[in-house]
Amino acid sequence: MQLHQLEHLIRAAGTITDRYEFIVVGSQSILGSVERPPFECLMSNEADLYPKEAEELSDIIDGALGEGSQFHDTFGYYAQGVDSTTAILPQGWQGRLHRLQTPSTNDRIAYCIDVLDLFMAKCAANREKDREFNVVLLRAGLVDAPSALLRVPDMPIDVAARSHMVSLITRLATQAAVSGPLGA
Repeated sequence: MQLHQLEHLIRAAGTITDRYEFIVVGSQSILGSVERPPFECLMSNEADLYPKEAEELSDIIDGALGEGSQFHDTFGYYAQGVDSTTAILPQGWQGRLHRLQTPSTNDRIAYCIDVLDLFMAKCAANREKDREFNVVLLRAGLVDAPSALLRVPDMPIDVAARSHMVSLITRLATQAAVSGPLGA
């Protein structure tokens, strides 16, 4: 996905929900928080988003702009209507959101999660694609392991899951170091 495609999704979501502000979680939130994200982070053709003050309208987004919709068939990318429980995010994430508002969003506002909060959410999800995404973030220098480790206590997960997350971050950092920086 490219920035102009995310902007199109925000504009379309605004039109169908008659809402002005959205939260973007998931991998494509990187488009609003990082000026030049690595190509490897832009492979998804979907963006997870929800209306900021009306999460219940996410079903409308899913139906009109979601996977298999006419929008998806026409443009080749889609929005997944989600809610605030979709991503497990560290305490304070709302204060680190990045505002995306352009003429291409029809002046609608999308708040994209910070790249370190995205990294932490992907550690919590811990799927293969999440681990691969996070290694790219580490290799690109967009996230560093010490900062991620400092954020672990802020995750709303139990002690055992935090311990597992510390181990995961350490493994990912080792894997990123072995493969070297992007472009090297």
